[in-house]
Amino acid sequence: MSTTISSTSANSALAQAAQSIISGVTNSSMDTSTIVSAMVTAKTAAQTTQNTNRQNLDNTTLSAIGTLKSSLSALQTSLSGLTDGSALSTFTASASGSGLSATTSTGAVAGSYSIAVTQIATAQKLVLTTGVSPSSTPIGTGNLTITLGSNTPMTVAIGTGNNTLAGIASAINSASGNPGVTATVVTGKDGSHLVLTSNVTGQANTMQITTNSTDGLQNIASTNGTTSNYKEQSKAQDALFSIDGTNVQSTSNTVTGAITGVTLNLAAASATTSQTLTITPDNTSATTAINAFVSAYNSFVSTASSLTSFDSTASAGSQGGPLIGDAMLNSIVNSLATTISQGVTSGGSTVSLGTIGLNLQPDGTLSVDSTALSNALATNAKAVSTVFNATNGIGEVMNNTITTYLQTGGTIDTRVTALNSDLADAKTQATSLQAYASQLTDQYNAQFSALNTLMAQMQNNSQYLTQLFGGTNSAGALATNKA
Repeated sequence: MSTTISSTSANSALAQAAQSIISGVTNSSMDTSTIVSAMVTAKTAAQTTQNTNRQNLDNTTLSAIGTLKSSLSALQTSLSGLTDGSALSTFTASASGSGLSATTSTGAVAGSYSIAVTQIATAQKLVLTTGVSPSSTPIGTGNLTITLGSNTPMTVAIGTGNNTLAGIASAINSASGNPGVTATVVTGKDGSHLVLTSNVTGQANTMQITTNSTDGLQNIASTNGTTSNYKEQSKAQDALFSIDGTNVQSTSNTVTGAITGVTLNLAAASATTSQTLTITPDNTSATTAINAFVSAYNSFVSTASSLTSFDSTASAGSQGGPLIGDAMLNSIVNSLATTISQGVTSGGSTVSLGTIGLNLQPDGTLSVDSTALSNALATNAKAVSTVFNATNGIGEVMNNTITTYLQTGGTIDTRVTALNSDLADAKTQATSLQAYASQLTDQYNAQFSALNTLMAQMQNNSQYLTQLFGGTNSAGALATNKA
């Protein structure tokens, strides 16, 4: 319709231009700018309108598809914990006493365990026995070699610039290849003491300090890590505990592998008495994940509806949504709706979303019956895990379906590529059309310029002939001479 209106307007302008030409010939003056503009518009208006409409349609469709992609991406994100069932296999751990805590991961199962901690893992700490006073006293020069457990020994060069206790501590801490030893200086009544602390627990991680020096540096060396110049402030020892009577030994207080899917964290307070560790399903996490999925799916349904809606009360040309009747969007909506409605078949029986409290509404959205969902999680965990199993569960199927639409080279990507190509072509045509309009303008201006010159010549000739032969109510020069 807009093309027809533009054509009518252009024809009207052309008619006015023609009338102006006639008037110009009669009155020997013309508004050539208006005439040329009208003539160019008459030639290009229909194509310009058509091209503009084409670009507007492409841009509107691309924007709508962008909205659709965002909605699908949000839905896919909400499925992340439901595609493999991990959101439904979350557990919490609680201990009956102090000093023991635990976290759970994949593989954990509900249960309770009696845990008795004998000792926790500690790191070795060595303190130089003899104090040095003052602390700035030069110790000696040479190399200190520090070994921590089975790690590669670290060699520290001590020279005249760092051969005090503070200098040695700094050299140890900043040395490359430090295996995990921290050096400090503690000053008391009897002078300053070098303190070496292992950063790694476990009975195998003892420290040894040796030197090649014979000028005093050997006074802070230790031949076996626990005697000769040092006292052992803290032992290197493993954690010792039992789980349901089974003895366990660990170099660290963070223990993984002792109970499948459970990480134990031991503190000193745990070594006072036996206590019970209880692993229970975390239905709160499962509820949150399922509700997030329902919210994201309903948002997608709402987005799809707005893109395909029809409003008869809106102005002509804007009543339909930007993707109304779009085959691609209809295919996406139908495929996801089918997944939602058909349920999951396992072991010869089909479990629907309604079984766990997720009910399909007439408008295609889902509603959550919180009581029914809570009961399903507490008493019918098998149904919940079936609906969201990692093989053909709703989350897995829906995630794979969305991927086929969103992936590079997928349905949406192919559509967007085609639209961008068409838009680029339309812009090229618009540029060509503008160049054509400029060419016509120059052509018409040149023609009217020539016409104006001709009209001026005709006016001069008319005046000459009137002077020569006479005109209305006047005698020309020839008549006067004849008389």
